[in-house]
Amino acid sequence: MKGFIDRFEGDCVVIEIGGQTRDFNKSTVFSNAKAGDVVILMDGLWILDIKATKQRENEIKKLMEDVWED
Repeated sequence: MKGFIDRFEGDCVVIEIGGQTRDFNKSTVFSNAKAGDVVILMDGLWILDIKATKQRENEIKKLMEDVWED
């Protein structure tokens, strides 16, 4: 299962999966994870997908540049 971190709320992490958000215990995510990171569920732990996160950041950056181009 793949998703991205939407936000942290107390002891929970909110992860968007397929357009819907779900709450998970913060302890199931690597401690260096941050909002916007792409994560993959493996053996009950959310592992960072560094390559997918970088691609997502680049796509968002390009969209922002396109918006401000006009």
